[in-house]
This record gives sequence, C-alpha cells and structure tokens, in this order.
Amino acid sequence: MAETAGPGAAASGADGSGRPAGQGGTTQFLAPREVMIVLPGLLLTILLAMLDQLIVSTALPRIVGDLGGVTHLSWVVTAYILASTITTPFYGKLGDMYGRKKFFVAAIIIFLIGSALSGLSQSMAELIAFRALQGLGAGGLMVSAMATLGDIVAPRERGRYMSYMMVVMMLATIGGPLLGGFITTSFSWRWIFYINVPIGGAALGYLLATLHLPPRRVGHTVDYLGGGLLAVAVTSLILLATWAGVEYRWGSGQIIGLAVLAAAAAAAFCFTETRAAEPILPLHVFRNANFSLTMAMTFLTGLAMFGAMTFLPLYQQTVQGESPTVSGLMLTPMMLGVTVTSIVAGQVTTRTGRYKIFPVLGGAIMGLGMYLLTNLTIGTTRATSAIYYVVLGLGMGFLMQMVSLIAQNSVEQKDMGVASSARMFFQQIGGSLGVAAFGAVFARRLTESLAAVTGTGAHINAGGGQLDPATVNSLPAQVKHDVFSAIAYAVQGVFEWAVPAAVLIFVLALFVKEVPLRGRAPAAEAASQEPEFVP
Repeated sequence: MAETAGPGAAASGADGSGRPAGQGGTTQFLAPREVMIVLPGLLLTILLAMLDQLIVSTALPRIVGDLGGVTHLSWVVTAYILASTITTPFYGKLGDMYGRKKFFVAAIIIFLIGSALSGLSQSMAELIAFRALQGLGAGGLMVSAMATLGDIVAPRERGRYMSYMMVVMMLATIGGPLLGGFITTSFSWRWIFYINVPIGGAALGYLLATLHLPPRRVGHTVDYLGGGLLAVAVTSLILLATWAGVEYRWGSGQIIGLAVLAAAAAAAFCFTETRAAEPILPLHVFRNANFSLTMAMTFLTGLAMFGAMTFLPLYQQTVQGESPTVSGLMLTPMMLGVTVTSIVAGQVTTRTGRYKIFPVLGGAIMGLGMYLLTNLTIGTTRATSAIYYVVLGLGMGFLMQMVSLIAQNSVEQKDMGVASSARMFFQQIGGSLGVAAFGAVFARRLTESLAAVTGTGAHINAGGGQLDPATVNSLPAQVKHDVFSAIAYAVQGVFEWAVPAAVLIFVLALFVKEVPLRGRAPAAEAASQEPEFVP
C-alpha cells in the first residue's frame, strides 16, 4: 500500500487539477547543509555531460584528417544522440524502481569506458561504435542528476539548487568550445575524450562517498516490450530527422518508411503502456494538466531553441567573420542572461513558493528574443546581435528550470525519475526535429536567394557541402557579399519559424496552475507556513 510522504503534498491530480497525486513511498528530504555536501557531485556530472556535447564538434575536422571516413562523419554525433535519447527514459524509470544511486553510478562508468575507448579509436567505424557506447551512459547523466536532486530536495527549496545547475550548464556552454579548440590544437583530438576520465572519475568518487539514498527492495516487473517499442519509435524519428533532405529526399521511400515505422511504433507503445504492470513511461502522469503542459513547453523549447540556435555559428563565422572560438564567445551575453534570470527565479520561488509568473515571462521574453533575431542582416553589428542574445537568454533563464520544477512537483515522489527523464526526452526529440525542420527552411531560403543572384550558383552550391566558412571567405568580394546576404536571409527565415513556437510556449504557460510546492516541514506545520495558492 502506497504511503503518503512529502509534507504539504496536494491531493489527487488525476482530475487534471495540476496537483500531484500524493507520494508513492516515503521520502526523507535532506536539510540544506546535507544537500550542499552532495551538490558538488551532481554539478560535476552535469559539467561532464555538457562538456562532452560541446567540445566534440570542434575536433571533428581533425578526426576526419586522422581517421578518414568523411562520409560517415555525421554518425559520430548521431550515434551518440541516438543512444542517449533511447536510454534516457530507462534510467529515469529504473532509478525509480530499483534505487537511483546504482543506475547513476552505472551511467557514469559506462560513459567513462566509452570515452576512453573513443580516444583509442583507430578507425571511423570504431569511433562511431564507441560513441554509441558513450551515449548509452550519457543518457543517464543529466537525468540521474536532476532526479537525485528531486529525491533529496523538497520542491519548495529546489529552485535554489537548480540555479546552481543552470550556472554550471552556462559555464560549460561558454567554456566548452574554447576548451575543445585548445585541446585539439595543443594536444590531440583524442584528449577531448580522455579529459572526461578525470572529471568523471572525480564525480564518481565523490558521489560514492557522499550520496546515501535509502535502498529499495520491492519486487518489480520491467517493461521490456514498452521499452523496445519506444526505442524503435525514437530511432526511427531521429534517423528521419537526421536523414530527411540530407541523405534522402523528403518524399523518398526511406523517409516515408521511417515516418510510418515511427508512427506505428509510437501507437503500439501507447497501447502497451496502458496494460503494462509498471510502464517505462507511465501514461497516467500525463493526466496531470501541469505535467502535460510542461512536457509540451519542453518539446517546443527544444524545437525553437536548439533547432534555431544551430544556425547561428554559421552566421557568425561567415557574415560576421568570426573564428570558431570567438563565435562561441559571442554567445556569452545570452548565457549571462540565462544565469541572471535563473538565479532570480530560483531564489524568488524558494522564498515565496510562487512560480507561475516565471514560465509566462520566459515564454514572452523568449518570443521577443526570437523576433529580434529575425532582424539579423549582413549589416547587423556585434553589439546589436549581443543585445538580441541577452534578451533571448533572459527568457530562457526564466523558463527552463521552472519547467523542470513544475514537472517534478506534479508527480508522485515515486515517479521523480520519470518526470526528469520525460523532460530530457521531449527536449531532445524537439531539438532533433527542430534541427531537421529549420534545416529545410534554411536550405530552401538559401537556395532561393543564391539562385536570384546572377552567377553566384557557379561559385558555390548550397546543397553540395561547400557552405563552410573557409570556402565562403575565399570567394571574390562581390560574390562573397551576395552569399553573406543569402546566409543572413536564410537565418532570418529560421527565426521567423521559431517565433510561433516561442509564442505557443507563452500561451501554454498561462494555463499552468500554481499549486503548493512540497516542503520538508511536517504537514500540519507546512499548512500553517505556506500561503494559499489559487490557479
């Protein structure tokens, strides 16, 4: 019989009220001093996950020069993304079922083994295989860190600690490309993988020493069928997003077949989950209105932010003439914006218990930032673009951590891992589809613009792999100006399509119901301390 734990927990959420349905199993939230002891290990893990994603891309040209196999280069990234996306829900659910720590530790160990083997790779095939192994571990890094925070910190206090995580993510985003460029230039591309070993080893040792979660000895049934169907659906969807318009035409048999397979597997997965004893992704959590709203906002955030931001480095390195290293630094204003508003939102939520205003503000400001970026032209100054980035970052900081907090507060404590993994899962799927969709918009507008310029097509082919900064910058002055104009026009189109997604995030946030955040105090005391909330 499920016990109620977590003081201040609201009543049943099966009615879609936005309230969590109580607590499955007892939970002992830690005091702030104890949380601060564990927190460095969680932050190191997040740093490990973020750095790996950001520094590998800087070394890809050197990897091709050493190992060859340029035709398979995209699979170095795709294999990692595919493996991590598939395993994300498994880490969340299995951690809920059998205990968080053992799967957290396993994820770090698998990731470190994959990192070491990737650095030792002697061929592109080996590197792709070892990157897939690395991805199998990566799927549990961020999810386990976020779910562990949910296990040990009451929702009322969680915003403060999520702010620390956001700061680490932003530092990694700024420093990752710089570190990757430095390592690749000064040492070898192999060290971008080897560097994970000391960082991950430190995180592993620290967590083993400081993270003490109660063991779980309850018998469980693993949802193998649901997990397999989810893997098929995700694989088909990511391959479709990766290959459509690049490897195969959108209307080709391969792409249509992947779309049909993804839809069929998704339908079968939903059917299976309604009958599984312990589903890998319990559909009952989506009956909670707040949870469903946050998953939709997460998907749209991934679609708009990760999809659209993919094309900014090309604009910076061609139109604005920046080096790859400086291009990464140009996003620093955005990261500072994210850091400031995430800290503000976390502190205010901890002190007042109120949070609805932040995703509303986040969606509105993010939409404004996307709109401003539609004004990027060949004549946009670096100072002006920096202002645009700051506005976008301010919106992202208000939005991202609050979405996680609302999702975690909307489910039973026993589903904490499911909430964390679902957020990562929908964000990754949104980002993958966003890159594919916006890539099609970018390519179409770029091709149209180049075709409209007499003679440009003879110098550069937008679809032929020639649109890299070195090639563009070596063109004659007049042709280069025309190509720069075409790139700016294409980037504008990407952000024009991202604006509606951001506006929809704002609209969805308006429907979030502000319900009490669970605290550590006894229920009776919490009831007297916490203010009444109204939707």
